[in-house]
Amino acid sequence: SYKKDVNKESSILTENQTQLLNNADVALERSLSLPWKKRYGELKSFVKDNGHARVPRRFLSNPSLGRWVHTQRQMHKRYAEGDPSSKMVAYRIQLLTIAGFEWNLRRSQPWETSYEELVIYVVEFGHARVPKHFFSNRPLGIWVRNQRQSYIKYKNNASSSSMTEDRIQLLEKVGFEWVLP
Repeated sequence: SYKKDVNKESSILTENQTQLLNNADVALERSLSLPWKKRYGELKSFVKDNGHARVPRRFLSNPSLGRWVHTQRQMHKRYAEGDPSSKMVAYRIQLLTIAGFEWNLRRSQPWETSYEELVIYVVEFGHARVPKHFFSNRPLGIWVRNQRQSYIKYKNNASSSSMTEDRIQLLEKVGFEWVLP
């Protein structure tokens, strides 16, 4: 709270300005609802654990966080377009940006995003054998299948393969199996 008397010296703020600033702080604090604060805390923990804020939309370890992150991006997009129905406010944008939030994931490479989802899958399930029709993240199952197909093309020197030695090493690092039993 803003005080009229800081360190026994007079403040340059008038009593009215001090009250307005205190009211603004209270209003700002109220604008961050308890559920929002909780998810924001979970996002900061995710960033601390993973080194980035790209929580998968279908985050198996915390589905609510994955949905919340997706919703923040949607609200931010509507906010940027001037849509008055957006519940996004500048202060939330600032907090999320400070936490390392990426507003547009299309700038990220899709391969790396899917790889990160695979790493999360491996942590949760103890293996990298994602089923092709993985219910909670169907795109991940398809991506895993595509990696196997791309690997075969790569080994056959096909120019249409997107596989690289670096990608092979990353996949093998998490126990990726190129041929399933």
